[in-house]
Amino acid sequence: MNVSRETIHRLEIYKRELEHWQKSINLIASSTVPHLWKRHFEDSLQLLSYISTKKQKLIDLGSGAGFPGLVLAISQPETLDVTLIESDRKKCFFIENVSRETKTRVNILNSRIESFEGIYGDIITSRALAPLPQLLKYALPYMKKESMCLFLKGKGVEDEIEEAQKEWEFILEIFPSLTDSKGNILKITNLRRIPSDV
Repeated sequence: MNVSRETIHRLEIYKRELEHWQKSINLIASSTVPHLWKRHFEDSLQLLSYISTKKQKLIDLGSGAGFPGLVLAISQPETLDVTLIESDRKKCFFIENVSRETKTRVNILNSRIESFEGIYGDIITSRALAPLPQLLKYALPYMKKESMCLFLKGKGVEDEIEEAQKEWEFILEIFPSLTDSKGNILKITNLRRIPSDV
């Protein structure tokens, strides 16, 4: 991944904090701890290929331990205004700690995704949160007409897309994950719900 030396330094701090906090709080799957850099950091960083360098607002749904939203905020602090939405208070404490230790400004909202109105992003991200039909339902209230979604998805995404197309219309581009042979990145624009028959 082509990122600056300063970004790598900050991500190393993030990694250190994650390893420390993981001992007392279940932030990520324990099986992925030995592969932190590739499984979590590089997985998040690959989204930079689809994000322009102009100033934009990014909303990360169900941020968990901060992937991908906090990683993206660390890598593009000058251009990305990042809001992280996470319902788990302990995970929010962790995110807040990492943002402080890495001197990265983010907005952290400790609440359920459905709780907010009037907050809009140019980019909506999510990773391992919910099946696509539900994910689109979460994302729509935060989207403007020209917003795009970038979702990191694992295997079985074809079935999720087929199910989502029963309720939603959207323009979809699918890109292979660079860190997971079974994973994909979904880029979704022009999202609208299909009107139900009256």
